[in-house]
Amino acid sequence: MRVTRRLEFDAGHRIPDHASQCRHLHGHRYAIEITLSGEIISAAGQAVNGMVMDFGEIKNIAKIHVVDAWDHAFLAYRHDKPVVDFLAGLPGHKTVILDVVPTAENLASEAFSILDSHYRDTFGNHLRLERVRLYETPNCWADAVRSEI
Repeated sequence: MRVTRRLEFDAGHRIPDHASQCRHLHGHRYAIEITLSGEIISAAGQAVNGMVMDFGEIKNIAKIHVVDAWDHAFLAYRHDKPVVDFLAGLPGHKTVILDVVPTAENLASEAFSILDSHYRDTFGNHLRLERVRLYETPNCWADAVRSEI
């Protein structure tokens, strides 16, 4: 069985080598979908009975480890020196420094790497993270899929 939880956050970024508009500082209303696979839990009398994982717990894990860190932050590539230096000069600015250019593809991959170990099989139902889908816009997204990573 597969289950998916969707969360949204706002963040800024730029793609420094882009040949068009995305090389400029801008932001998005991102959406992230976390897809898990596992067997349906059979545990009579327990709150998780009949679930792969409680949707609220899926949300809490993603929120703690990715969404809260990236929400209302500027996601900056470590080697984008002009932007990194500029943001460092803004007292208290929320900046996330990444080792990769913050494209939708790289952000989906980063989120998968961050979250993978946090979705643990605690009920013997073979729970695991299968996919992180990151929407940069409603019409553009990237998938980081376990079988393809």
